[in-house]
Amino acid sequence: MLIRSFQETEKNGQVVSISHGKSSAVRVLLKADGLGFSLSEARCGAGNRSKLWYKNHWEANYIRAGRGSIRNLDTHEELALYPGVIYCVGPNDRHSIINSDDPLRIVSIFCPPITGLETHDEDGAFPPTGDVTQGRDAMFVRTIDDIRALDGEKILGGGAVKALRLVTAADDMGFSVSDVTLKAGTDITLWYKNHWEANLILEGHLNLTHQTTNEQHQLEFGDVYCVGPNDPHRITCKTEVKLLAIFNPPLSGDEKHDADGAYPPTGPIPLGPRN
Repeated sequence: MLIRSFQETEKNGQVVSISHGKSSAVRVLLKADGLGFSLSEARCGAGNRSKLWYKNHWEANYIRAGRGSIRNLDTHEELALYPGVIYCVGPNDRHSIINSDDPLRIVSIFCPPITGLETHDEDGAFPPTGDVTQGRDAMFVRTIDDIRALDGEKILGGGAVKALRLVTAADDMGFSVSDVTLKAGTDITLWYKNHWEANLILEGHLNLTHQTTNEQHQLEFGDVYCVGPNDPHRITCKTEVKLLAIFNPPLSGDEKHDADGAYPPTGPIPLGPRN
């Protein structure tokens, strides 16, 4: 089990200037953590326009706060960005992110994972950090309404958990992403024997207990907890909790928890954190 915090990461100075000084990134999970993806948050100032082209990566971006748009620089199609929307870009996608008058806060997931020190080159790319998955032919944007229309909203835990499957194994990005809501009072035991899962808390408070070591953590907004094959754990929610859940190997989206709180195997399991 690995616990990180965006607040502590920023306090410790792990903030990198990106987009040629127009934005910054707080990098919380990196290649060295062994999860097969990295996790950071990009902070983009009001009114900015950044040209980007991730030739060597796939990136999923969840809009946590602010408003703006993404423009495909080849087709000139422009789509709105606002909280709850996810957009995914890869090696074929020259694009521009355009802010409105509010700063954008974008949760970014990269595969292959970045090391943490990268900044954009002249084309708006990061240097190679590993093998690139096939992905889709072109960038895509999904809204909560899109997911629901595609039957991508799943009810789990006897009705206590609602999961919106934003990115799945079918997208071939090297990970899956879900927008998860747990009801206040939820008390659930899970054990991901066949996966690593990273969870970024977006709203609410929960208590996390490792069932083997009895290690406990009180977690809230900005905290990240990662659990894997050796981490049977119990979650109790003091309030309604909203979190972003990232799985590797990725989920198809239709899995159900078994009696141990696990999902069936969906691919090779990454090594995970060394500690």
